Amino acid sequence: MRVLIPGIAGGIARKLALRLKLAGHDVAGVDIRPWENAREAGIEVFRGDVRKRVAEDVFRRWRPEAVVHMATVTAFTVPGAERGRINLDGTKAVFDHCATHGVKQLLFVGRHTFYGAAPDSPLYHSEDEPPRALEAIPELADLVAADLYAATALWRLPEVTTGVLRLPYTLGAPGTGTLASFLKGRRVPLVLGYDPLFHVMQEEDVVTALQLALEKKVRGIFNIAGPAPIPLSVIVRETGRMGIPLPSRVLSFLLGRAGFPRLSVGALDHLRYPIVVDNRRFLEATGFEFQHSVADTLRLYREAAPVPVSGGWL
Repeated sequence: MRVLIPGIAGGIARKLALRLKLAGHDVAGVDIRPWENAREAGIEVFRGDVRKRVAEDVFRRWRPEAVVHMATVTAFTVPGAERGRINLDGTKAVFDHCATHGVKQLLFVGRHTFYGAAPDSPLYHSEDEPPRALEAIPELADLVAADLYAATALWRLPEVTTGVLRLPYTLGAPGTGTLASFLKGRRVPLVLGYDPLFHVMQEEDVVTALQLALEKKVRGIFNIAGPAPIPLSVIVRETGRMGIPLPSRVLSFLLGRAGFPRLSVGALDHLRYPIVVDNRRFLEATGFEFQHSVADTLRLYREAAPVPVSGGWL
């Protein structure tokens, strides 16, 4: 199968590309970022923005049979206007190219934060639930919009087998991603009086889930998860860090200062309330089984990202 991965230079996307290549698929990618060693692995990377003409040229000339769309960015790493253009406009461009150039299968890789963190949310979120609490965290709106747009392809593009996948927080080597960035220092801020449950999944298990979704040709919306969720304080402790519980007002003042992570005030709700997903639909569709326990995942991250030995709060 000829598989094209927009966003191929990302950490998990690279691992997926290598895994698919090893499994005998032809793999290529589109990304504005470089991947210097891709050609050595037999993977061609076309440099360019998925919203630009160069991307459509790749679809027209390379003729992928399947696309795994991973060219989205997390809420707090890119300024708002540009983040919206990447996430929503980029997603629309990928779907348009798939429809125009005869792609048979498309996976949109989203995040479980789609559901939002709110005090009145159910403990386990099913795929049929709407997003919540976007007014508290408007930075998530563009990712939610991209997810919802991807879901419209299920009826809008019936000729394309579309799967919308919602991933939990991931940890692995070399220790990149939203949760890994939050845990990078010696001391990790927590909200006093709260200890939410977090889904954590090892990156290699995520790659296995994505490969299964592709090869099983899943159609629909699916939550993906690995081991049972655990308290955030346990994640902090077992990765060798020290949790620093602070009142929310104090923590909101310190965000981005004194070595604390740069988050929005709204993002503090993710340190208060859990986002736990029901993944039974994905298990039934693919037979997925995770290989790394929570203990393994936290140990591997701790080894890949050792605790800093000095540096103020961090």
